[in-house]
Amino acid sequence: MSVPKTIGFPRMRHEAGEKRVFLPEFIHYLVELGTQAYIEEGYGARSGFSFEDYKRANPNIHMCSREEAFQKDITLILRSPKPDEFQLLKRGATLISMLHYPTRPIRVARLKKLGIKAISLDSIANDDNIRLVENMKAVAWNGLEAAFDWLEKIWPGLVRPDKKPIQVLIIGAGMVGKHAVEAATKLGNIERNYDHIASNGPGAAALSIGRNIASNAATMEALFRQADILVDATQRRDSSKPVVPNKWIGWLPKHAVIVDLAVDPYTLDADPPVVRGLEGIPQGNLDQYVFPADDPKWDSLVPASIPSKHRRTTVTCYSWPGVHPEACMNHYARQLEPLVYHLFKKGYDGISIYGDYFERALYRGTLKAWLQGEADAAIAAQKGSE
Repeated sequence: MSVPKTIGFPRMRHEAGEKRVFLPEFIHYLVELGTQAYIEEGYGARSGFSFEDYKRANPNIHMCSREEAFQKDITLILRSPKPDEFQLLKRGATLISMLHYPTRPIRVARLKKLGIKAISLDSIANDDNIRLVENMKAVAWNGLEAAFDWLEKIWPGLVRPDKKPIQVLIIGAGMVGKHAVEAATKLGNIERNYDHIASNGPGAAALSIGRNIASNAATMEALFRQADILVDATQRRDSSKPVVPNKWIGWLPKHAVIVDLAVDPYTLDADPPVVRGLEGIPQGNLDQYVFPADDPKWDSLVPASIPSKHRRTTVTCYSWPGVHPEACMNHYARQLEPLVYHLFKKGYDGISIYGDYFERALYRGTLKAWLQGEADAAIAAQKGSE
């Protein structure tokens, strides 16, 4: 059993608006577990941190190049590295990141080919299959905050012309959907909600629906025509098919705002292909997450083969928690500490499904667990066809 001795922290270079970094307190916690930490030069600068904020005279924390940060026993980076950066990792090293195995089959294949021992943060789950590294509340609240911000430009004080409550339709009743209900009824922002109540505003009403309604076109049309905000908070069983065909978006009122909280990508070269839950909408990022219906970027962000004739203002962000970066990273640090403890004590190969609560959860996030699950499913499918 080989335990890791070094950990690298490369910067995320997805867009200028991405300011999230692991905070100094968390990195010091890792060093106390017996590792040497290597931080890429400039790490945290966009959030106002200097290297001295991280080092604090600790001899086990070092500044390094980007390439060196990727060459350590463990590389920890919140969002997945870009495809060409996987080759910077040394074979047999451990990559910890949001890797999204179910909807990124090409990424999984690349990790396997390169011999990377990955742990996907979004696949770490407890015995009840509940994610332990997540920020679903921030996803819902930040997305709804952006939607109500936009509507407030149209309706000052968020007062509809007919003075009725704003109607929010939420597709999906899982963890994100539950938070979306609360965020919708509080106008996406607690401070705004208090001011709205004080001014006797009409408020907002949220309606949450699940799979047993979402496939009924006639019912959906009636609901869409009444919606001021449409929220996609679904977790699909089949990511090759949209939940909402583009035609249905045409049923929404012209002023309606779409809130994309699922943010699955368009990966049309996968087999089967991955499409967005709401057909024909773009995918935004921290540089731009509001797309008016007439935004010229729409055509470049939606593949030509995907129907997108019907458009409404859409708020969509690959990383909704990143809208408030420091609060987000404090949240992740609290969740990660009891998990990474096992990794540094046992190493990747020593993590077992028979360990304690946190070790079992960490094991479920490993690439080896994901590949074993796929293999077991294939065997079961084969037996079922015999």
